[in-house]
Amino acid sequence: MIYNNIRKANINDLDRVLKITKSCAKAMESKKIFQWNDGYPSLSAFENDINNNWLYVNIKGEEIIGCICVSDFMDEEYATVKWLTDNNNNNIYIHRLAVDPVHQGVGYAQKMMSFAEEFAKKNKYTSIRLDTFSKNMKNQKFYKQRGYKKLGEIFFPNQSMHPFYCYELLL
Repeated sequence: MIYNNIRKANINDLDRVLKITKSCAKAMESKKIFQWNDGYPSLSAFENDINNNWLYVNIKGEEIIGCICVSDFMDEEYATVKWLTDNNNNNIYIHRLAVDPVHQGVGYAQKMMSFAEEFAKKNKYTSIRLDTFSKNMKNQKFYKQRGYKKLGEIFFPNQSMHPFYCYELLL
């Protein structure tokens, strides 16, 4: 099913998705944002996303230009966060949102987030939860403008010594 040029990813999409995320990592590094690295996002993470039907890709023409993971699984790192919603079994989690740097700045990330939010509402989830790097001011502004509330911080030591901020949007 395709929604506004967004469809479920399949195994054949992995090479392009990895190329996009590596390009995003390099673009962030050029701005001194060390959010992603050689170990993350990984091929195994995307394979897991596909196996669980969580990964979606954004298509422009015949080309994949972005991806987003829309999952109902709460990673253990989130257990310490004081979320707005008490239950931890009716939420959507957003991971690995990426737009090819060549196509950034024209609204594709907004469209993918709108897709995820509509998916969550349609499937009667309570909220959407996510994290973003504390040194990525652009992402923080992006989620705040969409109505997400900053709640706490978590750490991914294999990615950075700096925290990642957790956000939630009530639906």
